[in-house]
Formats: sequence, structure tokens, C-alpha cells
Amino acid sequence: MAARATSLGDAPIRGLEWVAKTADPARALGSVPTECLKVPADPALAAKVEIGRAAFRTQALLGGQAARAGVNCETCHRNGRTNPDFLFPGISGAPGTADVTSSLFSTHRGNGIDDPKPIPDLSGPKGKLKIDQDPGQKKLEPFIHGLITEEFDGPEPTPAVLAGLAAYVRALSPAACPAKTREPLDVALLMSDARRALKAAQAQTAAGDDPTAVLMVASARSRLGLIDERYAAPALAKPRADLRAASARLATIQADLHDHRPNAAPELAAWLAASPRLEAELAARQSQSLFDPARLAQAAKRRLPG
Repeated sequence: MAARATSLGDAPIRGLEWVAKTADPARALGSVPTECLKVPADPALAAKVEIGRAAFRTQALLGGQAARAGVNCETCHRNGRTNPDFLFPGISGAPGTADVTSSLFSTHRGNGIDDPKPIPDLSGPKGKLKIDQDPGQKKLEPFIHGLITEEFDGPEPTPAVLAGLAAYVRALSPAACPAKTREPLDVALLMSDARRALKAAQAQTAAGDDPTAVLMVASARSRLGLIDERYAAPALAKPRADLRAASARLATIQADLHDHRPNAAPELAAWLAASPRLEAELAARQSQSLFDPARLAQAAKRRLPG
């Protein structure tokens, strides 16, 4: 199973390898459920939510086989919801299930039993979820900590990341669900996610928390990576090269943050200022990429056999 999982990069889009073959690729990979997020009015709590939202969307939060396969929290919980199309080799039973005690992802919680369970909707009624989210009960943070460090063999999260993830999950609410149930997964959405993550990085480095800022930049790069894999056609070489150059700039910023260099903050600001031009270039060629439903359907036919 591990060998199978490490070969995921051979698919035209990596996510095709954990989407049920019976699923409509235009729906499963061309759109996402709309996010049911109630942003808190308190600016400090809203900032925590943004940290958690970004961490939720990067495999750098996790470790081991999950991180190598490109899996993050959002892989199972699309936009904080559920994922009825999720079907990961060795992890799932029926579509929309996952075995969270599989040794494929965890050296701590693997129980040797194949027991996949339905993926819960984190935006559903709070009373139906496994863990009490009442901040006063203080149960959610240790639960999330265990998921990261034990279930997925991830590194120790910073206090701000752990608090942010708990704040993000608590801010997901069925009362906040938009009337429109799905939205396109496109350049605009992914670039918006990247900018939100980088703005969270700016706030954290200003507060002196560079380790958290590093993860926020990793989240932005993860979103750029989802664009990159859909721009692999030779005709898209120029926008893809510009996208990769932008990601390389973020990698340099990550190194600067890691080493506490003062140029990281102005470089973040410069990247954000230049991002609308990059987005416009990518959006102008989107119809030639695998964001186009017809091209995506063709790519789905080229997934790995088995």
C-alpha cells in the first residue's frame, strides 16, 4: 500500500488518485462545497481563524505518508465539509470513508484492523460531531493535537497553529452555509486562499511568531501547487513558469522567516502586491488548463490503472 501511495504523482492531477472512479470529475475536482464559515467579529479571534484556515489547507501540517502523498485536512474535509468522493487506496472502504487508525498514515495509532468510517461534515450540527467544541471544555485542542502528531505523524504544531485550527473548526457552522451549495475550484479561489494565508503570515511575523508564519507561507505554496499541476500543457509553459517563479520567491521568504531575517516582511508585502498580475495571467489561460471541465474529464481518463 505504501508503494501505491508514493506513486500518486504519476496522475495528471494528484487528487485523482483519491477520488472514486464512479465520481464525476467535473464535480469532484472541478468544484468544492461552499465554505460554512462564520468569521468572528472579534479581530483577535478572526485572526486565529485565518491561521487555522490556512493550516487546514497544507500538507506541511501533517507528516509521514500523508504529507508525502499531498494529503491535508481539506482532502477529507473539503472547505471544512465532508468528501463523499474520497477513496484513498488502503485507507477507504466505500467512497467517503477513511480508516483513521491505519498504519499507512500513523505509526502511533495503527491498530492493524481495516475499519474505515464515514468522514464527518465539520460544518454540520455541533451536537452530532465526535468532540465537544465548547471552548470551556478544552477538548478540541488536545483532540486536534492528537490528530496531527499521532494520527498523521506530523510535527508538533506551534501554539498559534493549534489554537487557530480549533478556532477555525469552531467557526464552521451550518447556520453560515451559503444558499449556493458548491462553487468552482478555479484560479481565483486558490489565489484568494494563498493571499489569505500570506496575510496571516504577515500578522504572525509582525507578532514575532516566525515559525507559524513559515507554515502560513507553506499553505500559500500548497494552493499554488494545485494551480501548477493543471497548467502542465506545453502551451501553458509561460504562465506555469511565472507561477513556479512566484512559488520559488515564497520558498525564499520561508527560509528568511526560518532564519528570522528582517527582509521577510517587505518581501511578503511585495509578493502580495504583485499577485493580482500573476492571477490575471493565469486566469486568462484558464480555459486551456485542467480547470476546464472538458479537459479535466479527459485527464480523469488517464489516471493510473487499478
